[in-house]
Amino acid sequence: MRLRTDFWVPAYIRRCSVEGAYAVLRRRGAAEAGAVFVKIDPLDGTCALYGPAPQSLTGDRPEERFFLQVPLNEASPLAAEEKLRREIAFDPDLWIVEVEDRQGRHFLDLAKE
Repeated sequence: MRLRTDFWVPAYIRRCSVEGAYAVLRRRGAAEAGAVFVKIDPLDGTCALYGPAPQSLTGDRPEERFFLQVPLNEASPLAAEEKLRREIAFDPDLWIVEVEDRQGRHFLDLAKE
């Protein structure tokens, strides 16, 4: 059974804080199972966006949350915001967490493609 999103997100924000990164919840979605998108801002004018990995890539661990980097046309904050806007239109129950870290660390479990 997967950990509820309303428990996972605060734990993730706390993990970022412990590691010295600043994280903030920008959008709260469905408490039980909302998808989570994480925007990483290394404070250099670029950014990266991570979203939920397809279930086909989670293998024998479907109870865990795995992420993939979301492909953007360019690594700009505007491109990430446009992608998030489209995702919200598709799924209004999603969560958005933004992390500021000069090293660009994401602290996420990435799926193997």
